[in-house]
Amino acid sequence: MRNTEADTLDELIDDCTAMPAELRGRADTLPEPRPATPWQVTDDCVAQVAGLDTYV
Repeated sequence: MRNTEADTLDELIDDCTAMPAELRGRADTLPEPRPATPWQVTDDCVAQVAGLDTYV
Protein backbone atom coordinates (compact mmCIF):
# COMPACT_ATOMS: atom_id res chain seq x y z
CA MET A 1 0.00 0.00 0.00
CA ARG A 2 1.40 3.39 -0.98
CA ASN A 3 1.30 6.29 1.50
CA THR A 4 -0.23 9.28 -0.31
CA GLU A 5 -0.17 11.62 2.65
CA ALA A 6 2.57 14.21 3.07
CA ASP A 7 5.00 13.47 5.88
CA THR A 8 6.58 16.91 5.99
CA LEU A 9 5.44 20.48 5.44
CA ASP A 10 7.56 20.69 2.28
CA GLU A 11 5.82 17.63 0.85
CA LEU A 12 2.43 19.10 1.70
CA ILE A 13 3.29 22.38 -0.03
CA ASP A 14 4.54 20.47 -3.09
CA ASP A 15 1.34 18.42 -3.16
CA CYS A 16 -0.88 21.50 -2.91
CA THR A 17 0.94 23.45 -5.60
CA ALA A 18 0.70 20.46 -7.93
CA MET A 19 -3.11 20.51 -7.74
CA PRO A 20 -4.99 21.88 -10.74
CA ALA A 21 -6.30 25.41 -10.23
CA GLU A 22 -9.94 24.33 -10.55
CA LEU A 23 -9.53 22.09 -7.50
CA ARG A 24 -7.88 24.73 -5.34
CA GLY A 25 -10.91 27.01 -5.29
CA ARG A 26 -11.11 30.66 -6.11
CA ALA A 27 -8.65 33.20 -4.77
CA ASP A 28 -11.17 35.90 -3.96
CA THR A 29 -9.74 39.21 -2.91
CA LEU A 30 -10.63 40.42 0.53
CA PRO A 31 -12.69 43.57 0.84
CA GLU A 32 -11.05 46.70 2.16
CA PRO A 33 -11.35 46.90 5.95
CA ARG A 34 -14.02 49.20 7.27
CA PRO A 35 -12.90 52.19 9.28
CA ALA A 36 -13.10 51.58 13.00
CA THR A 37 -16.08 53.07 14.77
CA PRO A 38 -14.86 55.82 17.07
CA TRP A 39 -15.55 55.08 20.71
CA GLN A 40 -16.11 57.30 23.68
CA VAL A 41 -15.81 56.72 27.38
CA THR A 42 -19.25 57.00 28.91
CA ASP A 43 -20.16 57.65 32.51
CA ASP A 44 -21.21 53.98 32.78
CA CYS A 45 -17.67 52.89 31.76
CA VAL A 46 -16.11 55.20 34.30
CA ALA A 47 -18.46 53.89 37.00
CA GLN A 48 -17.31 50.31 36.31
CA VAL A 49 -13.74 51.13 37.34
CA ALA A 50 -14.51 53.59 40.09
CA GLY A 51 -12.52 52.63 43.17
CA LEU A 52 -10.26 50.23 41.26
CA ASP A 53 -7.15 51.86 42.76
CA THR A 54 -8.11 50.49 46.17
CA TYR A 55 -7.89 46.92 44.83
CA VAL A 56 -4.70 47.34 42.84
